Amino acid sequence: MIFVNGEEHLECSIDQLIVAGWTGRDSEAVNHHIEELAQLGISPPSDVPLYYRVSDSLLTQSADIQVLGNASSGEVEPLILRQQDKWYLGLASDHTDRQLEAHSVAASKQACVKPVAKHVWELDSVINHLDDILLRCSIKENDEIVLYQSGSLAAIQPLQTLINNINLSDNAAMLCGTLAAIESVRPATEYYMELEDPVLNRRISLKYNVRALPIVN
Repeated sequence: MIFVNGEEHLECSIDQLIVAGWTGRDSEAVNHHIEELAQLGISPPSDVPLYYRVSDSLLTQSADIQVLGNASSGEVEPLILRQQDKWYLGLASDHTDRQLEAHSVAASKQACVKPVAKHVWELDSVINHLDDILLRCSIKENDEIVLYQSGSLAAIQPLQTLINNINLSDNAAMLCGTLAAIESVRPATEYYMELEDPVLNRRISLKYNVRALPIVN
């Protein structure tokens, strides 16, 4: 169940889920990150941006998720929904297995569920000030809540460009990329995410907990 603009209910049916990667608007920064990952043995993307197709069943509104081992982490991302020929903007986390990412980025995207907030806005209501929309993520670390990611959608490729680059059918959803982590990418047990519209003075929030399952050899 999704709430639109904080009021009406939208019964969502998702049968196409895309995770867009390498969506930074600063091409030099994207290329620098690709070079850094290459030094760690992670293959460069075949295209920029790159659209990973993952199972639509990975989307979850559960406040508790389970992952294998302690090598995964979340990423705050804008979420695009297309339902009944209408477009909506929401909030999601591209939770990813970082250890698996060194072997296959596509497989790492498929390995974890993607928590999603229960509220969305009509895309038309923010289309003229998308770059002003703010993204934040805080994590619980050493028993304290610390800021982990922060920035605006101006750091990400224009959402309309990402939409136009791929054929999103009705009943589709797309995670649209993320912001750089403060200090380093690292795991956490609690995530607090927020999408803020400072123009219309409203927020969408997402909180979830992570439980690591033991790796049995």
